[in-house]
Amino acid sequence: MKVEINPARETWSALCQRPQLELEYLEGVVNNILTRVKKSGDEALRELTKQFDGIALNNLSATTEEVNQAIASLPDSLKKSITQAAANIEKFHTAQRNPVVQIETMPGVTCWRKQVAIQCVGIYIPGGSAPLFSTVLMLGIPAKIAGCKEVVLCTPPASDGAIHPAILFAASLAGITKIFKVGGAQAIAAMAYGTATIPQVDKIFGPGNQYVTKAKQLINQSGTAIDMPAGPSEVLVIADGQASPSFIAADLLSQAEHGPDSQVVLVTKDSELVKKTEAALEEQLLQLPRQKIAREALKNSLAIVLGSEDQIIDFVNAYAPEHLIINTIDADVLGERITNAGSIFLGAYSPESVGDYASGTNHTLPTNGYAKAYSGVSLDSFTKSITIQKLTKEGLDLLGPIVEEMAEAEQLKGHAQAVRVRRNSN
Repeated sequence: MKVEINPARETWSALCQRPQLELEYLEGVVNNILTRVKKSGDEALRELTKQFDGIALNNLSATTEEVNQAIASLPDSLKKSITQAAANIEKFHTAQRNPVVQIETMPGVTCWRKQVAIQCVGIYIPGGSAPLFSTVLMLGIPAKIAGCKEVVLCTPPASDGAIHPAILFAASLAGITKIFKVGGAQAIAAMAYGTATIPQVDKIFGPGNQYVTKAKQLINQSGTAIDMPAGPSEVLVIADGQASPSFIAADLLSQAEHGPDSQVVLVTKDSELVKKTEAALEEQLLQLPRQKIAREALKNSLAIVLGSEDQIIDFVNAYAPEHLIINTIDADVLGERITNAGSIFLGAYSPESVGDYASGTNHTLPTNGYAKAYSGVSLDSFTKSITIQKLTKEGLDLLGPIVEEMAEAEQLKGHAQAVRVRRNSN
């Protein structure tokens, strides 16, 4: 990790920059994939799956028999853990339902808003080096609670042409039956445009590599909604002298192992804690199967020593981390001062991993500083709100003159007339 001691504020902007591994030709490559799928549909998907995954598939769909066999092969202990995680996620997201509240803004003028589920949503689940079955729960369960009529799941097949059993089990818990063996940018294209096999969706959710991320950005420009701008995973840890270096190191590595373009950051007032954490990192790295990936991520990561609590808060809000762990004695107090973060973990016993899997909150969060303006995925992400108003004759007589005067002032006489003709009737 690169260590910065009391960096000047004018350097903070540069320190907040995330690693950029994006290739110059990336957009051209992804555009080509999108065009091929839009033009040739399933044929292009089979060709691209063979090209990128090395697998020749006749059937792009996961059959009921495949799903049942996969679920049967899964250890009961893992099924039990996934089921409990699903219950926690469902409980937390069910509580996000908003009651319809009707407001009488003036006598005879009533306004309200109703939430309506997005009819068809697509979820992308990475399935390469790390099959993220937890993301199936994070996206499929809110979609089910919201009442989305159709949920389409795309995930890349393994080398044997199968989908990881835990992904299929999680999908069954979320009530997802339309499951397809398609990965990468081609999966995003398939859900955005539709093919003979894969339905076109209204909104696409889910993380992915730089190709998937770029594909989501491009299809969003052409009219398909996406969950949020997203990129490589990241965590920032605020720690004080009482924090365990081994806890901090474990938290940093839990994100560093995601990918070489992930970034982890430690911010503290204690320079000695940085040295102890670096030693703990080296010790724990040796225990990780994904050690090589984590080491690459650490090359782009930071330990920052600042002189005061106010500076720490200011830096964190400037960085706007996806995940923020506050491992300090006064964690609750500091947490109240944070305005920019995807998800916050308070205290020594709240590792980021619990949010990734099973506490109940959603792990699909804004990265790359987008937490300044975006929220993570929630029940609202799967719905849209429609405003409604209803006026009585008396209500229009009361409100109408106000609307007429405003419309006339804007020189929109048709608007004024739509009110006037009603007020003058009878």
